[in-house]
Amino acid sequence: MIDVTIENFEQEVIAASLNQPVLVDFWAPWCGPCKALGPVLEKLETAYGGAFRLVKINSDEEQQLAGAFGVRSIPTVILMKNGQPADGFTGALPEGKVREFLDKHVEALPGEEEAQEEPELEEAGALDPAAQMERLQHAVATDPANDDARFDYVKALLAAGRDEDARRAFEPVASKVALSRKLDALARWLDAIAFAKGHPNPADEDAKIAANRRDFQARYDRARLLMAGQRWTDAMDELLEILMRDKSWNEDQARKAYIAILEVIEQPRPKVADGQIPPDDPTVATYRRRLSSVVLS
Repeated sequence: MIDVTIENFEQEVIAASLNQPVLVDFWAPWCGPCKALGPVLEKLETAYGGAFRLVKINSDEEQQLAGAFGVRSIPTVILMKNGQPADGFTGALPEGKVREFLDKHVEALPGEEEAQEEPELEEAGALDPAAQMERLQHAVATDPANDDARFDYVKALLAAGRDEDARRAFEPVASKVALSRKLDALARWLDAIAFAKGHPNPADEDAKIAANRRDFQARYDRARLLMAGQRWTDAMDELLEILMRDKSWNEDQARKAYIAILEVIEQPRPKVADGQIPPDDPTVATYRRRLSSVVLS
């Protein structure tokens, strides 16, 4: 597995695909399904004995490459052959489906054992977005008072771009926003989406910031546009620019928006053996430290 950027894309993807198929995995650190799919792809790269090369592209950091391939959601996987895209899929498919995809284009070396499915991931719904959405919807329908289930359901709808469905699912708990950090996070995400629909030109905020770097409202508005586009780390970076200059700007709106993003992007802790502490999400941990260093300085 190779991490690819714009600098080495030509060599590691285009040129390499002239000799063997190259599987390009567009992912991001905050993306839960990406974290489920990544190990499956790495496992299959080994299982297929070099029949294809796996490369990973961070879509947040390499937006030019993501745009060039028309990536609209992640994970997105593209198979390159002879310098050109040959096929692809989106979403975290189960291992068996990924094998079916690969078998149309590459062949595992003779004698390689069939890898086993990852049942725990599939049971959790991580590998099948449609099934996961159905389970979340069922959980809310059977227990409308379960705010944690509703948070997961509305979050999944927003991540899938189903804004109106998400807004309808959120309405029954809208009055509880002040009592729940998770619900507040959803409310701020919905607000950002509504704001973005009325402000389709991000360059307006960029121009205001270029004219006055202390135009905190413009920075906050830009952060909301980034939130609406699910560019979470970019949004937090913009909010940090406010917090470094004014920690309590506009009744703590920048800090509250920052915390809301952390709530949205943090994934459930992975299962570990008894007595072990599950690892922190590295992106969430990093941005929590950044917030603490600014607020406590």
